[in-house]
Amino acid sequence: MARPRVGVAVLTMGTRPTELRALLDAVADQDEPAARIVVVGNGTGTLPELPEGVTGVELPENRGVTGGRNVALDTLRSFGDVDVVVDLDDDGLLVDRDVFRRLADLYDGDPALGVVSFRIADETGETQRRHVPRLGAKDPLRGGEVTTFLGGGHGLSMRMLDEIGGWPEDFFFAHEETDLAWRALDAGWKVVYEPKLLLQHPKTSPARHAVYHRMTARNRVWLAKRNLPALLVPVYLGVWTLLTLARTRSLPGLGAWFAGFAEGIRHPAGPRTPIRWSTVLRMTRLGRPPVI
Repeated sequence: MARPRVGVAVLTMGTRPTELRALLDAVADQDEPAARIVVVGNGTGTLPELPEGVTGVELPENRGVTGGRNVALDTLRSFGDVDVVVDLDDDGLLVDRDVFRRLADLYDGDPALGVVSFRIADETGETQRRHVPRLGAKDPLRGGEVTTFLGGGHGLSMRMLDEIGGWPEDFFFAHEETDLAWRALDAGWKVVYEPKLLLQHPKTSPARHAVYHRMTARNRVWLAKRNLPALLVPVYLGVWTLLTLARTRSLPGLGAWFAGFAEGIRHPAGPRTPIRWSTVLRMTRLGRPPVI
């Protein structure tokens, strides 16, 4: 069987040209080159000048993380020579030259491997707890099978995507990784966190804008409505409501969260395809039952 070929997808809104160029230079410096590299300008108008061999796609409007990544995925698929899609944040940086080689080795060795989540660390080497995709995570260097993955840097099997579909377009951003991961697990694919694959990323807080609270709550409801067995939907949403009340210190943030929650209840979430109870059991054995 031929060695898996890696394609790279990067979204940009045109606000980080210096960081984008540094990332593309790091991609070009990999010791096993990518078969294809696509940069999608999400409502940027005109993309900055791109290195030779990089395909640019300019979207007239911002279609969000999900819409932009679906465009990148369709573009890579159209070339017909990509087996693994690597999504990278435009302000991230690959500091090691062997990332694609290690990633191809993982997919080459396991035909059931669907998703590989990179480790994200800031310039000091610190990985925030929220960037380790398992409950109660204290050691960011412990890899293994998980039930979700990190949006900033990851690999996706093209065969898996052909089977389960792409990103949930209406989500725009927030929880799109979990939606895709649950569908992958339900189809029998593995989701793995591999800390040896590092994406350096500036430390930021995701909750710095009211829109974050609204989208997080709305998409949390949609995630449950789309994917969970009916019995688990109120349990999942009840647990997350209690956690949000306990964690959120901002009254405007709470107001935005409950507005988003109501929006998620009122509006359709897209096709409903509940995961099987055997998948619920598998996720529980992996340490994260789909109620939290």
